[in-house]
Amino acid sequence: MLFPVFLMVLSFLTLFFFYATVISFREKEKRAAGYFFAFGFLILMILFFSVFLPAFFQQIISIVFLGLFMIIMVLFFIPIPFRIKKEEIVPRGNIDERDTMFSRDQLEPGSQNYKEYYQRHPESKAKDDAFRKLPGLLTEGSMFYEPDLFAAADANFKIIEKNRPFVDGKIAENKKNHEPEKLSQYLKDLAKKYGAYSAGITRLYNYHLYSHRGRQHNYGQPVVNNHEFALAFTVEMNRAFIRNAPNACCILESSQKYVDAGIIANLLAQYLRDQGYPARAHIDGEYEVVCPLVARDANLGEIGRMGLLMTPKLGPMVRIAVVTTSAPLFVDKRKEVPSMIDFCRVCKKCAEVCPSQAISFKDRQEINGVLRWQIDQESCFTYWCKAGTDCARCVSVCPFAHPDNFLHHIVRYGIRNSKLFRKFALKMDDFIYGRKPARLKLPKWNSNDRRV
Repeated sequence: MLFPVFLMVLSFLTLFFFYATVISFREKEKRAAGYFFAFGFLILMILFFSVFLPAFFQQIISIVFLGLFMIIMVLFFIPIPFRIKKEEIVPRGNIDERDTMFSRDQLEPGSQNYKEYYQRHPESKAKDDAFRKLPGLLTEGSMFYEPDLFAAADANFKIIEKNRPFVDGKIAENKKNHEPEKLSQYLKDLAKKYGAYSAGITRLYNYHLYSHRGRQHNYGQPVVNNHEFALAFTVEMNRAFIRNAPNACCILESSQKYVDAGIIANLLAQYLRDQGYPARAHIDGEYEVVCPLVARDANLGEIGRMGLLMTPKLGPMVRIAVVTTSAPLFVDKRKEVPSMIDFCRVCKKCAEVCPSQAISFKDRQEINGVLRWQIDQESCFTYWCKAGTDCARCVSVCPFAHPDNFLHHIVRYGIRNSKLFRKFALKMDDFIYGRKPARLKLPKWNSNDRRV
């Protein structure tokens, strides 16, 4: 008889949806919790009334339901290989830090650096002069000005600046011998002990490096980094604060994670120097490497539509830092995650909610030898200068940014293994959480939750 199996499957689904309800309440996702509870209650009612049906109808319902259930399980969860064009991930040339918006923002009108930069890039002058007329990050008069939260975020950036002298330093004379594999694992474990979420190691390639520095204290200096390896790691951001983007709480959270990542990187670099090996930390304002490229090659994720590192379990809900070194390390083999890129290709939530329309709706294009999405950094930064925050609206709505727990592991498993499930998962994410997910409740001390 198939009917007992039918009852067992329905019972399992009922328990699963009620479990999902509890998890959603813990995640403060009221809409999702409501839908999951409704699904669970509906299945419970079907389970209850099916017991009173005549045996003939019980058998028919069991055959139809179990047949459909098996088909769905096969299509959605059984790994189905699909063809994808392998990419040669070797960018041509180096990025010049002077071309980044952070560097251009620091150019003083009328200064020699200002004149020389816009002689080289006259096409950027009008756009850049336009954002300079706006209030700017963490300033009074910006759209999401909140004095207490802006002051707290500014304190974070000041602490980061205080930590910059520690990115490099004296190397101990007595070099200690380490086996590459053991030292590599120890460094990754140590990073996680200090607060990192994930860590990986790659060989340091020339395209990982900026060609020139672009901050006020090192403007125009060529980057010369002779280290052989790079350890990249991620630090998880608080979802509630980021889900309230672009309010002031988002820049408070992101700046705090820059502090955390910077401290971890400095500690790891200091440890390596104490072991007798050259090592340099790359933290906010002191980057010689392009962190997302290093993190991708260290097998920490892929670079998605919004131009940020997309990690398998937290999506873009992370900040990154890097330590480069000449210590003998064991490189993590990069495993491409084509399913993540394919999901980004069809999702487009980040592009839809971007206040500055800086994220492309189009497919990836070849840029410097690599297929990638290129954001409009001028439009993005101009909005930051209006908002007073670093926005993060794209991060807040990303379906990959759900917490790292069993409920979302199931969905990620399906996304990873089935092209059909990826499309289904996106539709369900839109339905359960919303195409433009609602803000999450913040702690009472955060006075910024009144903002829209």
